[in-house]
Amino acid sequence: MTDLQHGPLETRHRELGATFAEFGGWLMPVSYAGTVAEHRATRETVGLFDVSHLGKVTVRGGGAAEFVNTVFTNDLGRIGPGRAQYTMCCTESGGVVDDLIVYYVGDDEIFLVPNAANTAAVVAALRDVAPDGIEVVDEHRSRAVLAVQGPASTEIVAGMGLPTAMDYMGFADADYRDVAVRVCRSGYTGEHGYELLADWDGSAVVFDALVEAVTAAGGQLAGLGARDTLRTEMGYPLHGHELSADISPVQARCGWAVGWKKPAFWGRSALLAEKEAGPRRLLRGLRALDRGVLRADLTVLDDTTPVGVTTSGTFSPTLRTGIALALLDTDADIADGARLNVDVRGRALACEVVRPPFIDAKTR
Repeated sequence: MTDLQHGPLETRHRELGATFAEFGGWLMPVSYAGTVAEHRATRETVGLFDVSHLGKVTVRGGGAAEFVNTVFTNDLGRIGPGRAQYTMCCTESGGVVDDLIVYYVGDDEIFLVPNAANTAAVVAALRDVAPDGIEVVDEHRSRAVLAVQGPASTEIVAGMGLPTAMDYMGFADADYRDVAVRVCRSGYTGEHGYELLADWDGSAVVFDALVEAVTAAGGQLAGLGARDTLRTEMGYPLHGHELSADISPVQARCGWAVGWKKPAFWGRSALLAEKEAGPRRLLRGLRALDRGVLRADLTVLDDTTPVGVTTSGTFSPTLRTGIALALLDTDADIADGARLNVDVRGRALACEVVRPPFIDAKTR
């Protein structure tokens, strides 16, 4: 624990009663009032998350956008300045180094938000191939990241005088009490929401105002526990679980974040070949039909035959039952609605195969 990184708001979280755990090399708040209460508050009113552990990287120089577009999977030609995009950094074999958000600041400046544990790998990979005149700067501690998620999120953010009129995945730069804030209409919960990237050193000013507004609205501060149950209900991937060096975007059903018509991006040949041939396994959803706890790395069985493995699992506070994401073998030809068993410590837990999300999305 002594080697862990610490965010700019840790003292605030301790004063607010947070419990902590290691995540991605950082000491992060896991819960305040309990994961279920924080989950429900986000779905019903508003939740406030500190995800400042996420990486921040700037790619700048003449043709920065063009360079980045030859590297990551998604097509920056689909967006422009003032827009953000979900994308992936892949290996030449089609595995995923990281999934991340790209902010298109301008043709000569791209801002990246990778996962905390993968930031150094993304930076190193970009620097290895960056042409002369392109600078790749690791700015991990340049900004805090505060996610305001839920039906009351617009009221909260607009009430602070910050911009909220952008479309989904649009962003705008603003100031709050002399603290620079980049506001993006994005999130990881399935709810309407915003992610506020505030200057690291001034982030407490923004955080304190958000806490006051969220509390007044009847919302909750929320930790990584609720963040995980919320994203699992939506079927959103988590790197190291649904995406990895061994799990491709095709297998994870993230082909929508691949610019298939682009002439170049890392892993293009391997991914095109896998798409054409069909993946050997695909990400599916499992909904428990009996009481039981689903977790990652459990064997999925068709009768007694192994047909896959769970990648994430949790109790869904919305559905009040266990849910899981799982990679299932495509040659098993398992249809949605089929009943399978998951081996939970030697007990067969009956589950129904569903296609995520498990609940309706409200992100737009």
